[in-house]
Order: sequence, then structure tokens, then C-alpha cells
Amino acid sequence: MRYDRIGTGYVHQRRPDPRLADLIWNALGDADSVVNVGAGAGSYEPRDRRVVAVEPAITMIRQRTADAAPVVRACAEALPFPNASFAAALAVLSIHHWSDWQAGLRELLRVSRRKVVLFTWDPQSEGFWLADYFPHLLEKDRQGFPTLTGLRAVLGEIEAVPVPIPHDCRDGFMGAYWRRPSAYLDPGVRAAISSLAAEASTVSLTRLADDLGSGVWQRKYGPMLDQDEVDLGYRLVVANRTRRPDT
Repeated sequence: MRYDRIGTGYVHQRRPDPRLADLIWNALGDADSVVNVGAGAGSYEPRDRRVVAVEPAITMIRQRTADAAPVVRACAEALPFPNASFAAALAVLSIHHWSDWQAGLRELLRVSRRKVVLFTWDPQSEGFWLADYFPHLLEKDRQGFPTLTGLRAVLGEIEAVPVPIPHDCRDGFMGAYWRRPSAYLDPGVRAAISSLAAEASTVSLTRLADDLGSGVWQRKYGPMLDQDEVDLGYRLVVANRTRRPDT
């Protein structure tokens, strides 16, 4: 598993941001049971209802705290639960790691009675300035994340809400440091971002460091420093079971 190779120390950088947590938990509504698929170390698992986590990587499972939800080692494409086992199914920035996202979504539909909630990224968005330094990573993510049209084809009618990312986001995913560019030069930060952990080139990192040192980055992207939050293409997607197509 990929995260068995790169997931060490993930829990220290990928802490849940309370503003994102509120959005995700509100989307779950009054669902009293949740399966969290691709759960990692346990970010965004609500503590006020029954949660079962699903995670394939043993490195991530070992980083879960003692009071975290119980975890089952399994993959999204083959969830080891009976039909309609949970009121809701949740996946937070994990769909692009599944080997077959369509099969995974069908499994989320199968085990949930009421709704599916995804925090994901729209690959048809423009991304942000980091793509100027790592263009190959943006293209790879465009191939890995399903489009909203693709999600609708499996889930049926969905609500897709833009999620602006705050400048001081605590959860260190790819777009979290848009106003803190020097963070991407930190190996510890990159180690918790799957794309950068695996493929960050020395040439690209050197160019970013040089542009920050010379003021080139500030001249090109300085206006972003006055913004408190920006829409980078992240979306909260909610599919209600009553609206999904027959499968």
C-alpha cells in the first residue's frame, strides 16, 4: 500500500481543521452511524455518533489514537459490511487513492441507508499557484480525482458545495499552504501530502526556493497574501440515497 511507504508522521501534519470539520459534520446531518472510508489516522470522525473506520494501510492504522473509532483494515472497493449497515458513508480526500473509484462509490452506496458525504477536489478547477512549480502533479491529480459529472453518474443527484480553504488551515493537504508558500519546502510537510511525498522534484523545489528568496513569488502572487480564504477547487459533495439512481 502506498501509505505504508509514505504515511509515517502523517498524524502530526494532517490535523483536522475545525472549520472543515463543522462543514463535514453538518453534511452528515443526524446520521447516527457513519462508516469513514480511507480514514487514515482518524481526522474528521465525529465523536457524537457511532463510527467505524476503514483503512487499508497499516502505517496509518498504527497512528490512530486509543480513543479513535474502531478500524477495519479493508479497501473501499470491497467493504466488509452488510447492505445498509450505516446511516451515512464518509470519505475525506481519499477517493483519488482508490484503485477503482466507481466501484468504491457503489460500495459506499451499498452500505449506507441515507447519504454519502465526500470531501474531494474538482479536477476541472484551475488549481492554484503551486501548479506553476509542479505542473505534472496537477495533471496527475486531474487524472486521479473524478469530475462532478463522473460522481453524478454513480451517485445520482448530488449537492456540490465549494469549500474555500482558510489561509491558516490546520490540515496539511495539498492546498492548505496556499498563503504560506515556504511550507512546501519543508520535507515534513511534503511527507504528509501524498503527491509531493512521492514525486516532488529537486528542480521544482529549488525554483520555488529561489523565487521566494528573490521576491519573484511575491511579485507574481502577492495579492493572495491579502486574502483570508480562497476557492482552490475543493468541494463537499452530498448524495442522498433517496435521489440516487437504481443500481
